[in-house]
Amino acid sequence: MKKFLRFLLSFGPGIFAIGYTIGTGSVTSMIVAGNNFGMDLLWVLSLSCLFSGVLIYVSGSYYLLTGETILYAVRKHLPAGKAIAIAMIAAVGIGQWNSLIGILGITSNVIYEILVINFPALEGQQYGIVLGLAILIIGIFYALLIKGSYTLFEKMLALFVSMMGLSFLFTLLFVYPLPADVVRGLVPTIPGVEGAGILIAAFVGTTMAAATFLSRPLFIQGKGWTKKDLRRQRNDSIIAAVLIFTISGSIMAVASGSLYGQGNEITQVLDMSRALEPSAGKFAVSIFFVGTLSAGLSSIFPCLMIVPLMLGDFNSGQLDVKSTRFKVITGVASLLALSVPFFGFNPIKGQIFTQVFNVFALPLVVSVILVLWNRKNVGLPKRRLLTNLVLIGAFVFSVIITVNGLRDIFG
Repeated sequence: MKKFLRFLLSFGPGIFAIGYTIGTGSVTSMIVAGNNFGMDLLWVLSLSCLFSGVLIYVSGSYYLLTGETILYAVRKHLPAGKAIAIAMIAAVGIGQWNSLIGILGITSNVIYEILVINFPALEGQQYGIVLGLAILIIGIFYALLIKGSYTLFEKMLALFVSMMGLSFLFTLLFVYPLPADVVRGLVPTIPGVEGAGILIAAFVGTTMAAATFLSRPLFIQGKGWTKKDLRRQRNDSIIAAVLIFTISGSIMAVASGSLYGQGNEITQVLDMSRALEPSAGKFAVSIFFVGTLSAGLSSIFPCLMIVPLMLGDFNSGQLDVKSTRFKVITGVASLLALSVPFFGFNPIKGQIFTQVFNVFALPLVVSVILVLWNRKNVGLPKRRLLTNLVLIGAFVFSVIITVNGLRDIFG
């Protein structure tokens, strides 16, 4: 296990990128997409992961070459930079806290479903047990946060991410789509059905997480990397993007191979189990639930941390995990996270709805990174044509997805 953890930690801060990106929101969106549309939205996932990989690389390289984190650089160099940085903090913070609410709801419900399978007498006591589990989970994570360090957070995430990835890939051995469906899914089409725009917005909101790009320089700082680690930073970005695509694509493929075309409606956590069991069997479904649980747990740390991290970035460009401000704000986030289990909201619908908010901050964050990447005389690479083309594509893509999501919400 020590050797395995050392292998995972060698990838660097990319583990945080995976933690931010693949949570229960991503799992839920991929399952609902696979159930409703098969592999037809694979092209959205492919583009999202391509753009995410380049944005992770650019934000990390900008820090190593200039010594400045993103929000600190925005406040310092851009016109009206202070207002822009505050808007980014507000937009990303609201999106991530919304995600945290959905994540805790899904995670506590998954544990409840596992308990009911093994102890049927617990059925009918969902509200009290789910709320108790949610309080226990968030309490443990908050205690680890206020006493932990970057190294501890990285080790915890490495464990959860490895469990998550192995679980979903293992389940894919039992159920998978036809190769022709996979190829067809790479052709860009938007399903002409009600709610497709919202689902795609949630899809992109969880895969192209703006928080990932803003926090990347801070986690590189915590890792202790310098300009000498530019190649390592690039490789870490590529590995993160490939793993995000592989794990997310596996979830969609499992849902497509076992659920698509059967008329199932995924409205409760248990629906995932009932729909998968005939194709995959109880053992594979249990493994899939372990993956879902790991996805939720791997995202709680980053989502709790994001607002105080951004404030530290804005004020001083430093990674802040020890101050009183960090403890107070993560405490507030922990209380807000209990909303879904406390009020008894549907965790599946709640998770998809909260993921939509993440996409609204994306065009602003991408445009700011594009502007910073093209500053002159600050030691940035002279050849930036390819990265600029991808960044422009990411901006256009994020605007189109945001507009489609808004149109479906208000339509």
